[in-house]
Amino acid sequence: MSSLKFVKNRPFDLIVVGRLCIDLNANETNRPMEESSTFTKYVGGSPANIAIGSARLGQKTGFIGKVSDDQMGRFITNYLKKNNIDIKGVTVDRTGSVTGLAFTEIKSPQDCSILMYRDNVADLKLHPSEIDENYIKQSKALLISGTALSKSPSREAVFLALEYAIKHDVKVFFDLDYRPYTWTDKAETAVYYNLAAEKCHVIIGTREEFDLMEILLNMDKSDDQFTASRLFSHRAELVVIKHGVAGSITYSKNGESYRSGIFPTKVLKTFGAGDSYASAFIFGLMNGKDVSEAMKMGSASASIVISRHSCSDAMPTIEELENYIETAVYEPIS
Repeated sequence: MSSLKFVKNRPFDLIVVGRLCIDLNANETNRPMEESSTFTKYVGGSPANIAIGSARLGQKTGFIGKVSDDQMGRFITNYLKKNNIDIKGVTVDRTGSVTGLAFTEIKSPQDCSILMYRDNVADLKLHPSEIDENYIKQSKALLISGTALSKSPSREAVFLALEYAIKHDVKVFFDLDYRPYTWTDKAETAVYYNLAAEKCHVIIGTREEFDLMEILLNMDKSDDQFTASRLFSHRAELVVIKHGVAGSITYSKNGESYRSGIFPTKVLKTFGAGDSYASAFIFGLMNGKDVSEAMKMGSASASIVISRHSCSDAMPTIEELENYIETAVYEPIS
């Protein structure tokens, strides 16, 4: 069983803090972006996708973030409301900022890339004064992601949210979500990732993202067990290290480890897998599943999303997820 204990009888299961942006996914696949003519618009951003995935699975979900004062900002807030996500914590920036855009290129199932426009974006203007302590203490869990730590005042807003979560016994999930284009350099990233990780109970990332956190240690090579044990010296109770097609490993503070397999599928694109994995994994943990079963749910959700064109729209309902797990082929990885 999971060692995580969540406070019961709170109105929110999960509140997510961070990036709200727009994904523009190329409709023409198997070609470079310069040859693509049409794109479909979706709400995007890793935190937004996780929140949407959580809500689709039936969690009572809220969001803390900032949107631009324009059509794109309104598109985002309307979409969140349609997906039953509480937006009391979402504010509108009045300084002329814009919504971040992510153009996706699908050359092949193995060759996908994202072209980001992140200058003067509203999500990074979230201010500490806009973090409501009373809102956070109404939740069982809080999720933060790495991109929101990349600039001020968003960085300080996230750290204040973390302090409120700790004060009110709210479990904190940290999705590392490293995007190099929003940071000055890797050393800066490592410093703030490590400071945030010290305040979090569950940390989820790829092996490469954890390597980034350890660059200041001058290590010769990465080691999963070292990574986990270093984080367990703080508040971490679970550390999830993703290895792509090799599955993922979760380390528990009590000394146990769990390895998940994969659900082979017809892959359309690679992006969105991490967000869908996180939403279903968190859902599983919060609904009494043991770590192995929660990881299996995460893998199934990721498999569903990478077979579809969107990320946010592709997030499965609990019925879809359970049916997929029952009917799809699961390949354990030893």
